[in-house]
Amino acid sequence: MARGRDVETGEFIGESRSQQRRDALDVLALAETLTGLSDGQLAKLPVPEDLLPHIRDAQRITSHIARKRQIAFLAKQMRREDDDTLDAIRDAMDASSEGSKRQVALMHRAEAWRSRLIEGGDEALTAFIAETPNADAQNLRQLARNARSEMAANKPPRAFRLLYKEILALQTELELAGRDVIEHDGEDDAA
Repeated sequence: MARGRDVETGEFIGESRSQQRRDALDVLALAETLTGLSDGQLAKLPVPEDLLPHIRDAQRITSHIARKRQIAFLAKQMRREDDDTLDAIRDAMDASSEGSKRQVALMHRAEAWRSRLIEGGDEALTAFIAETPNADAQNLRQLARNARSEMAANKPPRAFRLLYKEILALQTELELAGRDVIEHDGEDDAA
């Protein structure tokens, strides 16, 4: 939209130069982020096919100044795309980063439970079973006991790892079931 004044009201029409510059810098930051992604990560994003060669060119260049120039060119090409396309890319990147944050939190929770089960014994196991009803108490008790004896004997941490994998699988299953319930509740409300 052209910048100018409305003849009738005298108000400015269109975005200010400062706003245009902020928008251009946002697109430049998005372009830099895209060049830092792997091919697998790029494939999950709704990036238009005509931008992919420019992204790969920027990834291939090692010279600092040439890379900076290529990223600026990529940003220029991206500004030609409509706002909905760029917003879709940003939304997909936010969703994937939210998913990875959730996964990291799940892993930390599994590590904490593993420590509690090894150190706390039956009390910790009872608390874990209360939180995760589909857990096999006997298997978890045996893995925790084996992990304690491995640590005491300074042996390789086989049971220690198996206990973590078991807890992580149970926690992931619980979270997916909880998310599924929330999604179904939302569908019932919309109907």
